Amino acid sequence: MTRPVVVMSIGKMHYARMMSEAAWERLHALAEVREHPGQEPASKSDLLALLPGAAAIITSWDVARLDRELINCAPSLRALAHMGGSVRRVVSDAVWEAGIRVTSAAPALGQDVAETTVGLIVVGIKRIWPLAQHVREGGWRETPWWPSRELRGRYVGIVGGGNIGRHVVRLLTPFEPRILVYDPFLPDAEADRMGVEKAELDDLLRRADVLTLHAPSLPETERMIDARRLALMKDDALIVNTARGSLFDEAALVAELSKGRFFAFLDVTDPEPPASDSPLRRLPNVVVTPHLAGCIENCTRMGEMAVEELRRFFAGEPPLYQVTPERLAHTA
Repeated sequence: MTRPVVVMSIGKMHYARMMSEAAWERLHALAEVREHPGQEPASKSDLLALLPGAAAIITSWDVARLDRELINCAPSLRALAHMGGSVRRVVSDAVWEAGIRVTSAAPALGQDVAETTVGLIVVGIKRIWPLAQHVREGGWRETPWWPSRELRGRYVGIVGGGNIGRHVVRLLTPFEPRILVYDPFLPDAEADRMGVEKAELDDLLRRADVLTLHAPSLPETERMIDARRLALMKDDALIVNTARGSLFDEAALVAELSKGRFFAFLDVTDPEPPASDSPLRRLPNVVVTPHLAGCIENCTRMGEMAVEELRRFFAGEPPLYQVTPERLAHTA
């Protein structure tokens, strides 16, 4: 019996961090693997040579977009398993029109983002960064800049109740904060099940001691946190952004941070990286990290998830994390 062909398009430079030994073994057990031979992710010309006769493809960051020409050269293609954040840069209308099943391992990446987010929240609410600097400069337990606090009983406002936001809720629960969530697509019953309070965005911003963002970058979310909304926030709030820099009006954010109103951990900026002379690089109440909240070195959970999705596809089982055009319209 002829085994299905799966194209591995991610580029060999990503093998060690994306694919565990167990994932490779499972993939070879269920299909003939046609590997892109280059170190870099596959380009369009690479895919034109690889896709004919393939039943499925594994993609990741920087793989060429599967446009109509590529889909037309691959009439047997029926499944796409993506390893990374959004599939937006990989899929085209031609993918949906061909009825190709698209799945994403973003939930695995989301676990890492959520864990980083909660770590920053804990460090931030305890004021570790400014207090460590206070001690470095000779101080100790005088009334310091932004007194150290605990999460218990504080309001944590989460913007975006998708995969990452929900994992943040699970990780925060043992700390006993009061959790507010703004997400127009989160059903009331699901919010009740999660143990959170749904709130409109303005109300969430007024009440939050901690604001953490997990919304996708879409036209309707661009600069959703603008000058008016920043003015609603408490003077001593903590901001954590591990989503997208475009969710803020960055000029307005810089203006408020320059007043010393907030402390912010920004793993993402707009533009990215920030300009060499950006105030974000020098303000004492901002920590900017180079977009590292998701997995950097060890992303093998995504490889294992992608292979499991293909196993389920070839076995005729339902997918775990399918992406549809309707779902993609309001997610990352």
